[in-house]
Parts: sequence; structure tokens; C-alpha cells
Amino acid sequence: MSSLRKTINLFKGLNSFKDFSLKKNSGGAYCLQKTSWRSLSSTRFPLQATVEQNSKKAKLVTEEERLQFDNLFPKIVEDLVNNKLLENLEEITPRFIRSLKYNVPNGKKIRGLAVVASYMSLEKPDNLTNENIRLANILGWAVEMMQAFFLVLDDLTDGSETRRGEPCWYKHQDIGLTAINDGLLLENSLYMLLKKYFSHHPCYIKLVELFHESSTITTLGQMLDCNILNVSKLTMNRYDLIVSNKTAFYSFYLPVALALYLSNNTNSEIHQHAKKILIETGKFFQVQDDFLDCFGDPNVTGKIGTDIETGKCTWLAAKAMEVASVSQKKLMEEHYGKQNPDDTKKIKELYVELDIPKLFEEFEELSFKRIQSYIQNLPQEMPHELFDRIMANTYKRIC
Repeated sequence: MSSLRKTINLFKGLNSFKDFSLKKNSGGAYCLQKTSWRSLSSTRFPLQATVEQNSKKAKLVTEEERLQFDNLFPKIVEDLVNNKLLENLEEITPRFIRSLKYNVPNGKKIRGLAVVASYMSLEKPDNLTNENIRLANILGWAVEMMQAFFLVLDDLTDGSETRRGEPCWYKHQDIGLTAINDGLLLENSLYMLLKKYFSHHPCYIKLVELFHESSTITTLGQMLDCNILNVSKLTMNRYDLIVSNKTAFYSFYLPVALALYLSNNTNSEIHQHAKKILIETGKFFQVQDDFLDCFGDPNVTGKIGTDIETGKCTWLAAKAMEVASVSQKKLMEEHYGKQNPDDTKKIKELYVELDIPKLFEEFEELSFKRIQSYIQNLPQEMPHELFDRIMANTYKRIC
């Protein structure tokens, strides 16, 4: 029986990632240990039940595909801690395992699952072997590691309190600013996976370059996002620039582009068609994120919004400055980007006064229709249903 099959059998039915353990064998390698599983509950990820009960959206993957993806994660951790680079670093291995288990697998995993869904749609049926599907799942977890790296550092720079319903990683008493190093190790872990599983793949260099490009573009976008300026700079042009770099590229284009490369599709025209749709979808997603940061229910979103307090250039702030009167702009100048709860309350009241929630709904509808028109105009050789599913999972989301 293959090691992957043993792992899947061992972790069949896995719903939580916090309780699996690794133990050294007689040869000095870390091996997975079976424990009693605790189901994924509202204490770890409170929005799960809400989403599953209320969503009637087309799913990116089947339940079986999701389970296969989830069940691979312990094997991913085992591979990483047994990497030769950590051979004589037993002192830090427990911390590394703890960081992986806490930061990587407990979100919605839409980016990682998008790799799997895209590959299943883009690859020729004859090539959908168990091994190739496993490689798609591994690539998906590499994307989730990049996502975890970004979130660990983003929470720290934003001063966020919670992530996925629990304290941000840096908020743990024994972590603090050392979370920076944990984040960097999460990023470097994905390259360990690429080298182990894809070094002989024809598109290995393409995969590595795409991850590097995604990391660079997102970091530049994050720098723009953290460059807090006065309210006169809260414009839609600046917002589009931030979002195109910070969110859209790695969250939406990266997973599909990885699947294209895994299926040996390097056609630049195909990649450009996909990129046009997916960057627009990423912008759409970020505008929703901005709205939920302000008006979402933390019990559903799993995080407490800080965009107003930190003075971020969000869609809501840019739209407010676009439609506000002179006196209303003065209110923005006086209260936006302040840490006092009373200032935050005044900004939210101003947003309501300016009908920002209604303007958001109008934006959502118009953007959805525009992206749908892009999908309809795709070349026939590209799977329209894949992009429809990606968009359906984004439209009208509540978390």
C-alpha cells in the first residue's frame, strides 16, 4: 500500500487539524500518529455552520474531493518536518509543527481547493490519474501556505485581534513579533514542497516563478495598503491599484494558473483570458471583504474589522470620499484612521448616511454582470463552468 493511501486511511473522516500528532520513529524520522479527532466546531471556525446551512452556491469541489484535500495535510506536515534542512534542528521542530497546524488548514481553503477544481476542469480526462490529482492537491496546500504567510504578517501589521474566530498567531503570549519568522518559514515551506514533488515536472520552473511573482506582487500591494495617507488620497484609482496587487493576483489568478501549468498548458493567450476574468473577480472579492470588515458580523466572519481604525484605503472609504459633501469630507478627515471607538462609530454612521450599503449592493450587481459577460466571451476551449463556479462561490458571500 502506498504511503499516501496509508495516510488517507489513517486520517479518513478528518474534520480537525489541531489534534493530529507526529512522533519520531527508531530511525529518527517524524511519523503521523493516530489520535481521537475533535470535529471542526464553532470554537475554531464559527462561520462554518452558517455558511453550510445558508449557502446554495455551486461548490468548487465535491465533498469527496474536499475530504481528500483535507486528509493530505498531515502528510504535508510530516514531509516538511522531515526535510533535510531541519535534520539537526529538533529544538524548533515543535514550534514549526504548531505554526503549521494553527495557521494553515483552518480557513475556508478556497484558494487551495480552487487549484484542485481548476485542474480537474482543465486537464485532459486521460491524464486525471490518482498521482496527478495528488499533485494538484499538493499545489493547493502550497497556495494555502502562501495564504497563511500573508495572513500572519498582515494581522501583525494591522494590529488585528482575531482570525478565523481565534486570537491571531502573534497575539499568543509566547509568540509576539517572532510571528514574523514563523510567517517567513511558512512561505519557504511551499518551496520545499515544490522541490520535493515537482522538481522533475516539465513546468517546475514555471511553478516556482509564478509563486515568486505572486509573493512579490502581493507584498508590493501590501506595502501600498500599509502606506497610510491623508483622506484626500482615498481614491478609487488608488484602491484599484492596491487590490489588483494585494489580493486579486494570488487569490484568484494564481490557483488557476498553477492548474494550467500542471496540465502543461503554457499558452499565453489562454493565461491572459483567465487572468482578465480572475483579476476582476479578485477585485470583486476584496470589495466584499471591505464591506464585511465594516458591516459584517464577527461571529460569522471570524474576525473583528480594523480598516477604519487603521485608516485603510478601502472601497467604502474611497466611495465615501467620492460622494461626500464638503462637510462630510471634513468628518472623514476628523475621524477616519483614529483608534477611538467613538471615531469608528461616527465613520460607520457617516457610511450609512451616504447610503454606502446600497451603493455596495449596486456595485455587486454590476460587477457580477460584467464578469459574467467576460466568461461568456471566453474561447470555447476554456471551461466556462469553472469560472462560473468560482464566481458563484464569491457572489453574495457573507464571510
